Amino acid sequence: MKLPRRNFLHLAAGAAVLPVLPRIARAQAYPTRPITIVVPFVPGGPSDWLGRLVAERFRSSFGQPVVIENVAGANGSLGVGRVARAAPDGYTLLIGLWNTHVANGAIYALPYDVQADFEPIGLLSNSASLVVGRKSLPANDLKGLIDWLKANPGKASEGHVGIGSVGHVGGLLLQNMTGTRFQQVPYRGSAPVMQDLVAGQIDFGIEAATTSLPQFRATNIKAFAVARQSRLASALEIPTVDEAGLPGFYVGAWFAVYAPKGTAKGIVSKLNAELRGLLADPATEPRFAELGHEIPAPDQQIPEALAALQKADIAKWWPIIKAANVQAE
Repeated sequence: MKLPRRNFLHLAAGAAVLPVLPRIARAQAYPTRPITIVVPFVPGGPSDWLGRLVAERFRSSFGQPVVIENVAGANGSLGVGRVARAAPDGYTLLIGLWNTHVANGAIYALPYDVQADFEPIGLLSNSASLVVGRKSLPANDLKGLIDWLKANPGKASEGHVGIGSVGHVGGLLLQNMTGTRFQQVPYRGSAPVMQDLVAGQIDFGIEAATTSLPQFRATNIKAFAVARQSRLASALEIPTVDEAGLPGFYVGAWFAVYAPKGTAKGIVSKLNAELRGLLADPATEPRFAELGHEIPAPDQQIPEALAALQKADIAKWWPIIKAANVQAE
C-alpha cells in the first residue's frame, strides 16, 4: 500500500532523528564513570599542576573520580598520541600546550594532526617564563649572564623540557639575539630541569614561573628576568627582559584542555562550562598569580577562541622553527 506523502515524510524524519537521540542522551547524562586526564609530561611541572587543578574541579562538580595519567616523552607527543587514539566519549581528556599543539607539528613526524584530531575544550592559562640560573653562576643579572655566555662560548649549558619546548626554542632565540653559543640539554619535564639547576649540574634555563619561582623564593637559584613585557605581580623584584637589557625577548606558553576529535558537542559544552567556572572562581586567580600564570579573558575561554589561537601560533612559529632546522631526537 502506498503511504500518503505526509505520513511518509513524518516516518522518514523520525527515522533520521533516531540515531541522534542516543548521543544527545549520553551528553546529557555525562559523566557516569571515571574520567582520565592525560598530562603529557612527568609529575611536578606546570602541565601536571594545572591538570590536577582541573581534576579537582571536575571531581567536585561531576561527582565522579578523575584520574591523572602522566605519559611523558618526545616533548609530550606520546601522551598526546594516547588521547588522539582514545574513544571520543569525554572520558579521556588532555592537558595540551604550546609545545604539544604548536611546536611539535613542525618538528616531529606525528601519527596524528595537531589541529584536525582534537576537539578544543578551552584555554586554561598563559604562562610567563623566567630566565634563571644556578646559584653559583658568576652573573647576577641578565646582562651579566649574556656577558658570561659570550666569554665562555660553547661551554655553558641550558636545560629545557625537550626539543621544540618553549625553553628550547627560547634558547635558540637567545643565541640569535645575543650572538652567544651554548649547549642545550633536553629533559623529560620541568621538575628534572629544576632539580639539576638547583644541584648546579646545568647553568641556566628559560623556565616556566610555575616551577622556577618556588626555587627562586627558596634562594636555590637566581632569577634574571621575566621573558615578557610586564613584571609578575607575585614577583615584582624580577625585572622584565626589556628592563634587563634584552628588549623583545618574549617567551611564554599557553595551556589548554582538549578531547579526541568527534567528542559530542554537548560534552564539549559541559566541560567548557566547568573550565570557565574554575577560572571565574575567586580562589583561582591568586593560585595562578602565585606561580606566574594569567587567566585568559572571558572571550578567550571558549573552544572557538582556543582553535583560533592555535592556528595563529602555528602560522607564526612553524616558519621560525623550520628555518632553524630543528630536528627531533
